[in-house]
Amino acid sequence: MSAGLALLLAGPKIMGILCIAASGGGIGLAVPAANLLVAEVNPGRRSATLNLLNFCWSAGAVACPFLVAAAARSQRIPFFLATVAGCALLVTIGIAAMPSSIVEPFATKDVGQNKGPAIQWRQGVLIVLAALFFLYVGVENGFGGWIASYAKSLGSLTPALALMTPSFFYGALMLGRWLAPLLLRLIDEILLVQVGILLACTGMAGLVFSHGLRGVVVSGSLAGLGLSCVYPITISLLSREFGSASSRVGSFMFTMSNIGGGLLPWMVGVSSNHFGTLKAGLGVPLIGCAAMYGLYLRKWKVVPTAPAL
Repeated sequence: MSAGLALLLAGPKIMGILCIAASGGGIGLAVPAANLLVAEVNPGRRSATLNLLNFCWSAGAVACPFLVAAAARSQRIPFFLATVAGCALLVTIGIAAMPSSIVEPFATKDVGQNKGPAIQWRQGVLIVLAALFFLYVGVENGFGGWIASYAKSLGSLTPALALMTPSFFYGALMLGRWLAPLLLRLIDEILLVQVGILLACTGMAGLVFSHGLRGVVVSGSLAGLGLSCVYPITISLLSREFGSASSRVGSFMFTMSNIGGGLLPWMVGVSSNHFGTLKAGLGVPLIGCAAMYGLYLRKWKVVPTAPAL
């Protein structure tokens, strides 16, 4: 990822495409590994720490469009990319310097014990969760990644202002993940997800009919707020449904999320080109969001209290 960012503007178009692919591949490796590592070293409060990790990612997603816009105004995009690449490299060095004792006790425990019952890969709940992981990351990336392009296509916003519009989506996503633990004290987690998905569908549909900054901001914020609780609660359901086998199943789930995160944004672009308008392309995340709502209508295991996020 660091190499892709550092070399993004250093050569012809084909090199830029390769650098974007390298950056995406790096993120695809880092995100599942980070989730699995955090879950492994915090077995007693897995949902809470995973929610904190997602909150931090949302904070970065909120800040970056403003930083990119500021760098664009001062014509320092190459310097900005080099700075981010350097920070990513420092993070890599820090992870490499982490003491092995952080993960060795858990690895040793797993080696010395039975790995648990065999996973029934054809059971219904596994297919449903795989579809949810696939759809959620695809919907988030598809909507959040194209909202700036849609705002720019309206023609009523400056390029710098259009670049900042994803921050309203990710800002609402971050706010929702901060509010989720409070809301879970009042309502069931499945009901919270269902209401959130309906709210997200409303925001995505509203964006198609937006013609100015106010509509884009309100629609993007509603979509972000609605999607905020979906991913952490889906990970919590994975742990609830599979117990000790959730770590092994998690590798498959995060792979599905990476596939969805790459495929659905691409489908937005293909649909937009085919129909000649980005509004048609934005129907892809809307349909994905509606599909998630249908999947969450199934009966899930009932627990005495909702897990703390």
